[in-house]
Amino acid sequence: MAKGQINVQTENIFPIIKQFLYSDQEIFLRELVSNAVDATQKLKILSNIGEIKGNLGDIQMEVKVDEKANTLTFSDNGIGMTEEELDKYINQIAFSGAEEFVEKYKDKASVIGHFGLGFYSSFMVAEKVEIFSKSHTKGSKAVRWECDGSPNFTLEEDTTRKKRGTDIVLHISEDSKEYLSEFKIKELLDKYCKFMAVPIKFGTKEIDDPEHTPATTKDADGKETKEEQKKIKVDNIINNPSPAWTKAPADLSIENYKDFYRELYPMNFEESLFHIHLNVDYPFNLTGILYFPKLKRNLEVQKDKIQLYSNQVFVTDSVEGIVPDFLTLLHGVIDSPDIPLNVSRSYLQADANVKKISNYISKKVADKLEDLFKKDRKAFEEKWDDIKIFIEYGILSDEKFAEKAKKFTLYKNTDGEYYTFEEYKTKIEVNQTDKDSKVVYLYASNVETQYSYIDAAKAKGYDVLVMDTPLSPHLVGKLEQIDGNTSFTRVDGETIDQLIKKDEEIPSKLTEEDQKVLKPVIEGAVSNESFTVNFVSMSEADQPITITQAEFMRRMKDMSAVGGGGMMGMGNMPDMYNLAVNSNHPLISKILSEKDEVKQKDMAKQATDLALLSQSLLKGEDLSKFIKRSVELI
Repeated sequence: MAKGQINVQTENIFPIIKQFLYSDQEIFLRELVSNAVDATQKLKILSNIGEIKGNLGDIQMEVKVDEKANTLTFSDNGIGMTEEELDKYINQIAFSGAEEFVEKYKDKASVIGHFGLGFYSSFMVAEKVEIFSKSHTKGSKAVRWECDGSPNFTLEEDTTRKKRGTDIVLHISEDSKEYLSEFKIKELLDKYCKFMAVPIKFGTKEIDDPEHTPATTKDADGKETKEEQKKIKVDNIINNPSPAWTKAPADLSIENYKDFYRELYPMNFEESLFHIHLNVDYPFNLTGILYFPKLKRNLEVQKDKIQLYSNQVFVTDSVEGIVPDFLTLLHGVIDSPDIPLNVSRSYLQADANVKKISNYISKKVADKLEDLFKKDRKAFEEKWDDIKIFIEYGILSDEKFAEKAKKFTLYKNTDGEYYTFEEYKTKIEVNQTDKDSKVVYLYASNVETQYSYIDAAKAKGYDVLVMDTPLSPHLVGKLEQIDGNTSFTRVDGETIDQLIKKDEEIPSKLTEEDQKVLKPVIEGAVSNESFTVNFVSMSEADQPITITQAEFMRRMKDMSAVGGGGMMGMGNMPDMYNLAVNSNHPLISKILSEKDEVKQKDMAKQATDLALLSQSLLKGEDLSKFIKRSVELI
């Protein structure tokens, strides 16, 4: 039996490990399972190249919880270790001192592939750790190692162990008893080890005996009774060692992709719209499958759905910095051994390889969307409303994607027709170009609440787009930047005749003196500083009073609410409205000519309230009074 001190030039390595090496205590499970999987894979490689002869048997690893013994055990039947190897990988950790150790590893979130360091994560939850191991090499002796969390260890021959492989036994500390719960360990195995490349056994389960067919018999009365189905116990394998992304696309059917999506997101009951299979081995290694979900209006809810793996070992579902920000709205898996997992996020974002991978994924997504658009435009249009917020996000945040997206980005009008930007420009430029030669794009953010404005615009032969996502205010600004001869205005932002600014003007029936007389009457009817009253010469067929809001102020406010907009505090500013009085409408002339002051006020109030009601701006006491007044008028 040998005793000694772990070769670390510091009084105690373990507090340093706990404080700096891992951001999450539960990572110990991933590290120990990864080491076991690695040991079994090395055995397979040696067998494949002929260094190991004979049948290897079933290659797998096992995790066992023993609450009574206070232990958590990780067992594999992999390559195993000799006494010399165990001493090398466990005892001789060549750090020059505590300061260098901390400096080298404090920012590292993972140490996958470093057996010694990965193993020492076990001391985050264990007061004592034992290793029992026997090498695959012929004539090797089994060894036992023990350490109680101090630099002191015991290393001796194990005369009882006969089988190849390694058992790591964690004697769980008092403050980590949660890791003696089978439910907790199952949860962590499902999180970190769901797709590891070797079968992982966790207990047993009962299944129907495939060799037993229940017999059916009849009693004296001819009544049939069926024998009870026999059950057998089998290993409970909790992972899928051959997930879809590790296979060639040619070997997978559409149903295979759908099944894998359900496997990734068992609680998501909606099918994905389509998928992209990533597979590249130069200039970097990358595999994966990305799915397009039906995107909701809330962008944040969709994030953290892409899982990052390194050789099938789960690393994180926070992939900002590894994929373009807009692609974090997608679901799926990315697996790459070339992404440096052991470093901080700031380093990741500056890493040249990561940038190449990010650009590659963005290009593949754009190519897939263009291909879908070209192959079956009708099917693409049917999916458009479910993916448009993703496309908008990409256009706003990624210049290269925005350039490619011109070919497949669609714009839907209120008649449910879809156009590319160039197609739509051709459709409207004859009728919706103002006197300054700018093409005016009218859009609605809510078809229901802005119906009357849409109806008025269409009555004049204008077309209206539907732009109703949280990113639409940002997108219209982007489109105006791209094309300087373009102007976007929400359909309730200006009165239509002001908007298009045609050379021909409709003469006003009210003189300037009439307007001066009538203005205080209308202002008295709204009595709200948020409304500015002005007179507009419109058609008699237009509404008598129209509520509008300046496009610039409303857009800045909307953008600020989503994030951005370039003006501090804009989102908290009160709404300001224009109350446009149609100087040619008969009702306005009637209010002006009414001699009974009380009746004049009531008529003005009713007219302004109707305008407010059309914009859902009439509420509370004012709404109640309006209803009562309307009943009396009827």
